[in-house]
Amino acid sequence: MSELSLKEAQLIVDTWINNHGVRYFNELTNMAMLTEEVGEVARIIARRYGEQSEKESDKEKDLGDELADVLFVLICLANQTGIDLETALRKNLDKKTERDQDRHKNNPKLDR
Repeated sequence: MSELSLKEAQLIVDTWINNHGVRYFNELTNMAMLTEEVGEVARIIARRYGEQSEKESDKEKDLGDELADVLFVLICLANQTGIDLETALRKNLDKKTERDQDRHKNNPKLDR
C-alpha cells in the first residue's frame, strides 16, 4: 500500500460516501459520531496503557482500527464543511511553531 496524502484521503472518503454511504450524515450527527469514536479510543488507552484493568472482551480491540474510525469521521466533517485538511494542518503547524517555538523546551516539567 502506498502513502496516502490527506487530499487523497479526503477524496477516497468522499468517493466511498457517494458509492456506499448514500450521503453524508449531517454535521451534528457526525460530530456525535466523532465523539463516540474518540470515546472508543479512550477506552482502549485507559485500559491498555492506563491504570484501569482491561476486560477480556477489550483485549481483542484494535487501536489502529479505532483511530482510523476517528480519522474517517473527521475527514467526513472536513469534506462536508469545505475544509482542506492538508492546508489546515500546515497552517496549524505554522501557528504552533511560531507561538510555541521555545515554550516546551523551557518547560521544566518536560525535562528529559
